[in-house]
Order: sequence, then structure tokens, then C-alpha cells
Amino acid sequence: MKYENVSTCTCGEEVPVGELLARVDPVIEQYCKKPGGLIPALQIVQGIVGYLPEYAIKRIAAGFGKSYSEVAGVVSFYSFFSTMPRGRHVIRVCLGTACYVRGAGQVLEAIRKNLQVDVGETTGDRVFSLEVARCFGACGLAPAIMVDDDVHHRVKASRVGEIFGQYRLRESEGNGFIMAERSVVL
Repeated sequence: MKYENVSTCTCGEEVPVGELLARVDPVIEQYCKKPGGLIPALQIVQGIVGYLPEYAIKRIAAGFGKSYSEVAGVVSFYSFFSTMPRGRHVIRVCLGTACYVRGAGQVLEAIRKNLQVDVGETTGDRVFSLEVARCFGACGLAPAIMVDDDVHHRVKASRVGEIFGQYRLRESEGNGFIMAERSVVL
């Protein structure tokens, strides 16, 4: 198999593909014989690399004795998996009925404009990725968005920049993986 020479891992740095595969192989070895081991292996590998590039899917498929299309099918079925690099912070906008009726469409549009990305894309600095979801179970607090595991409720389109400012500030301070306060009301 031929791969590009470098890839980007979760640390945000360029790492030789060979080094990433050296981290992936023990995971495959640990899970390939376990019933139901494919999904945990995919999750761990995504945690190592930051996403599931083609070379990782091919390596996992070979290690599990499965076809590439079978493993790629699992990856594409579950929204948790991504075949594209994600930002350090994943933003999910709830478009469930309660959130949508209370303005989630306007919130999503404001986020798209603020970050200059579309759904499924990542900002150029790889700080944020934008996704949509159907329900966070916070219908009484709609509209809601999640940034990583933080739920922000009663979000107003005019104030989305303030939410992302919290995360950008932490990034600039070198604390990009510290979660913002839970349940920020805007």
C-alpha cells in the first residue's frame, strides 16, 4: 500500500504516516480477535490520528480480515467517525424540532458566517469543525448547541461569536482542551 509521507495527528503536528501506523498496529492486534472489536478499534485509531484517513481504514480492514468497503461502510454509518480532519473543538447544532422552531436555523447560519465554514467542514486553523445533530435532550432549553461535551442553551444567533471566543481564548492561552463552563446561557 502506498501512503502520503506525513499526516496530521490529534496533536496538530505533521507526523510521518509510518509512525502513526506504528501506533495503530497494536490497537488492531488487541481488538481484531475480540467479538465486536471493530468499533472500539476505530474509535481508538480516530483518537490517535484525529480522524480515519483511507490509509488507516485499509490497515484496520487488513488487520481484521475484512474488506475495505466493509470497514468504510461502518465508518460512514456512524456519525461519530470522520474521514476528514476535525478541529480541536467540534460544534454540533441541534436541528431537532424544538430547537429548529426556536431559531436553530438562524443560529446555524450565524455560526457558518462567524466561522466561515459549512456543515461538515473545519476552519482553516483546525480549531473548529461544524456538524448538525437531531436532539441533545435539552428541548426545554432550545435552541441548543454543543461544543465538544459542553451544552450551550438558549443560544441567540447574535451571540455565537461570544461562545467561540471562549474557546479561541483558551486556544491562545495553550489550554485548547479545557472545557468551557457548562450550560452557558446567552
